[in-house]
Amino acid sequence: MSDTLKSVLVPINREGLAFIALFAIATIVLGLFWPPFFVPGVVLTAWCAYFFRDPPRVTPVREGLVVSPADGVVQKIVETKPPEELGMADRSVPRVSIFMNVFDVHVNRAPVDGTILKMDYRPGKFLNASLDKASTDNERLSYRIEAAGEKELAMVQIAGLVARRIVSDVQQGDDIRTGERIGMIRFGSRVDVYLPRGTPILVCEGQRAVAGETVLADLGGGPRGKEKMRKGEVR
Repeated sequence: MSDTLKSVLVPINREGLAFIALFAIATIVLGLFWPPFFVPGVVLTAWCAYFFRDPPRVTPVREGLVVSPADGVVQKIVETKPPEELGMADRSVPRVSIFMNVFDVHVNRAPVDGTILKMDYRPGKFLNASLDKASTDNERLSYRIEAAGEKELAMVQIAGLVARRIVSDVQQGDDIRTGERIGMIRFGSRVDVYLPRGTPILVCEGQRAVAGETVLADLGGGPRGKEKMRKGEVR
């Protein structure tokens, strides 16, 4: 019986517990004064619990793989400069943008094994995260990460139209492991990953990505990385 419940009930991220409790209390209190509110209140409380779900993930283990830090749709793959606040090279590099809607899992995960060299928080606007200018205008938290082989990449959590809080579970100087939980963005947002020049991109625009599982790129690089993907050697 317990195994069956575990397979159906998805863990809830601790960031959501206060919100779920608030929704539940509001439902009970308002429902006592106006009974018709019970039904929509229960629905909203259930949605809140669903939003903060934190399912386990199976992360590929081969060295050099860059996995998606977020659930959502690969919105854009472009060449552009990394955030200037991170102090990285002032030249264009590949950027993969993953857009999360309010129904996606919002727990973010580390894209690679590495060390966080720098973190920088910038307040800003709350434009629709699907807009390209959201990368520079919106509130964001940027990470400069050194991966294996001294290759550097950046990850940026970007607040969106509804999102009002970026939560990080790591600090500058921390070592991170591919697929481990590093934070979340509440209620709709986007995550950008800036890759080293010449890194083979292994996803396409419009593809759905799963945090901690979907392989975005191969820092091992070159045709060999792509060939492994075609042969199904990447796990």
